[in-house]
Amino acid sequence: MKRLHLILIWTVCLAKWSLQAFGDLDTARRQQKWPVPYRRFDHRPEADPYCQAVYQFCPTGSPDGSIPVMKDADVIEVFRLQAPVWEFKYGGLLGHFHIMHDAIGFRSTLSGRNYTMEWYELFQLGNCTFPHLRAEAEAPFWCNQGAACFFEEIDDQHWKQNGTLEKVSEMTGAQFNEMAKWIRKDNETGIYYETWTVQTDPGPNPAVWFDSYDCSQFVHRTYRKLADMGVSFTSQLQTNYTRIFLYSGEPTFLGNDTTIFGAAGNKTVASDIKRFYHPFRPPQSIKDFLVSLLEIYERVVLEKSFYLYYNYEYWHLPMKPPYIRITYEEIPLPRIHKKP
Repeated sequence: MKRLHLILIWTVCLAKWSLQAFGDLDTARRQQKWPVPYRRFDHRPEADPYCQAVYQFCPTGSPDGSIPVMKDADVIEVFRLQAPVWEFKYGGLLGHFHIMHDAIGFRSTLSGRNYTMEWYELFQLGNCTFPHLRAEAEAPFWCNQGAACFFEEIDDQHWKQNGTLEKVSEMTGAQFNEMAKWIRKDNETGIYYETWTVQTDPGPNPAVWFDSYDCSQFVHRTYRKLADMGVSFTSQLQTNYTRIFLYSGEPTFLGNDTTIFGAAGNKTVASDIKRFYHPFRPPQSIKDFLVSLLEIYERVVLEKSFYLYYNYEYWHLPMKPPYIRITYEEIPLPRIHKKP
């Protein structure tokens, strides 16, 4: 009889604990904000010496990232710039797949000088999208930073030959200087690149889990800032941008480097994450590359699994068809919102 009482007491306690646990979990789910907000920082850290760029970042820009001050009465023309990714190496090839890079051009009517402003990866796209698996490190090692680059000159041939160079607006020198202050703050607090937009499906009203943070998003943010300042836009062309999507069910939060890969971490999850990222390593041969493609297909399509690193934290994505997709969709230029 005493044993039965103990079992009944244990069952009641377990039921209460279970209800509380599931209630806490449900509350946490309700409190989770989607899409997950992009994390901002109070300063930009120094890059690790291990991270090396194949092509130097912003080679002709100012070393300290400074932007020239314009005279308040100046009239600054604003240009939409778009060209295929790596056009300097592959010409218009990637443009046929609508894989495009975006930037903004400026021209001072007082001085006649032209300027280009763009935001891109410090260590190329592959390093921003997938980590290095270093033998001496427990956790995957990321070389992921993106930053704004401002330099004098607009390379007309680069943008016109396979892409777009179109005047979309004008603003005063005073507005340009205000924009420059905002750019410096945006650049110091938004430090890492995010390739993927993650959502439920390609339909018209999907749930969005994570937003990308790339060159086109920088252009959109800048256009919106200009519109907030009262700058109006005009364009005779449809404004399309490249986006890379992953499709999944609701993501599961896993933790960060310490909670997953630390001494008291989850060894099973740590092993699964490393196993997932292994085929994304730089291939050593054509044979390795083909084997890696098969492994990626197995992980993403057959196992329906993807591990996303966002805000320096890991999430698991339960993948859904069509799994991944590159789109070139229209995102209109912003309009000025008149205050009531």
